[in-house]
Amino acid sequence: MKLPAELTDRLAKPFSRFLRIEASAAFLLLLATIVALAVSNSPWAPSYHQFWEIQGGLQVGSLNYMRSLRDWVNDAAMTLFFFLVALELKREISLGEMSRPRRATLSIAAAVGGMAVPAMLYWGLQHGLPGADGWGMVMATDTAFVIGCLALLGKRIPRSLRVFMLSLAIVDDIGAILIVAIGYSEQVSMGMLALAGLGIAVVRAMSWAGFRGFPFYFLVGGLTWIAVDVSGIHATITGVILGLMTPARRWVSDRRLYAILSQVIAHPAGEGSGDTRDRHTLLAAEIAARETLSPVERLELGLHPWVGFVIMPLFALANAGFSLQLEALDTSLALAVFVGFAVGKPVGVLAFSWLSLRAGIATRPPTLTWGLMSGGAMLAGIGFTMALFIAGLALPVDLLDSAKLGIFMASGFSALAGLGLLFHASRAPVGRR
Repeated sequence: MKLPAELTDRLAKPFSRFLRIEASAAFLLLLATIVALAVSNSPWAPSYHQFWEIQGGLQVGSLNYMRSLRDWVNDAAMTLFFFLVALELKREISLGEMSRPRRATLSIAAAVGGMAVPAMLYWGLQHGLPGADGWGMVMATDTAFVIGCLALLGKRIPRSLRVFMLSLAIVDDIGAILIVAIGYSEQVSMGMLALAGLGIAVVRAMSWAGFRGFPFYFLVGGLTWIAVDVSGIHATITGVILGLMTPARRWVSDRRLYAILSQVIAHPAGEGSGDTRDRHTLLAAEIAARETLSPVERLELGLHPWVGFVIMPLFALANAGFSLQLEALDTSLALAVFVGFAVGKPVGVLAFSWLSLRAGIATRPPTLTWGLMSGGAMLAGIGFTMALFIAGLALPVDLLDSAKLGIFMASGFSALAGLGLLFHASRAPVGRR
């Protein structure tokens, strides 16, 4: 057995594991979406909507912290989703492909284009109409569905495309939640915002002082989340801030781990227990083995399955259902959403990628051909999760079904068109891509 892993394994294995979970989670997300659609168009539709409006929370005297089940999913549970997104971004910046500045610039430029162009197209089509405030919902790419589509192609496509698409999706998810915090927040309470800032400072001080226990951080993080929520800024931004603050450096180096393990091998503990040197050596070895993973890696390992297999399907069940009675829908809004995703996304991703390469501030891996990038840019039009999330914040209730129709149509079209382009590009000879 070879412990600890070599550097290449430390970089490749977490990335591969992330992709596997995202691909599996995409199936559950799709299943939950189908269930939500079926139930919301069945005789049980009233019960479905009433269930997600059940109130829950804390009410003590004048303190009233009650909200619906749907709001708890969208505001509290989704904070963990954004926390995980920020962790993955932090790991990529510290250890992965985005640690190479010019390689990272390509994904960042593509993400910026994939946010700006769709938002401008949507706003141009909806300017002066009731749905104009929904421009933010066409900005983000759904990571799980994109990775799930790429998984269907298996080894036909290079790892460089997966890295590019994952980095793009993570960056524009972060961009979208920043837009939520800035553009879709209520009137801000500076006092509560200052209290939230104090909580973030406490987290930083605990990290600097060497606190290793996660429960302390989750307690302070939870209190910070409440302060941000009460301040009027959308509380999910707390997940992004705390995720980016999480240390990506290991506490125990490979050399120190080897030294501790060699002591265990040289002096194995005997039978029985007690406050002995051998027992302390074993405890030190246990801690050292755990701490060879950075806090970012440990949190990703623990949270990713819960986010992928519980939180995201739960979000889809709570938000994906809508009535398919087309005569009651606003077709102009649905069309604006469709154009934003299906046209704006690929145009923005490819145009800004080309500009960054032309300006010499970015580099493109040799295996990442323009044909593959075109297919990936088309897949970026799958906005599903973040689009539904922002639609619920930006639009009045009577326009939500129209927005959902546009999101579903755009996501389905982008998935099929992107897979078709990638299938063709992966068959073409290298010189013709």
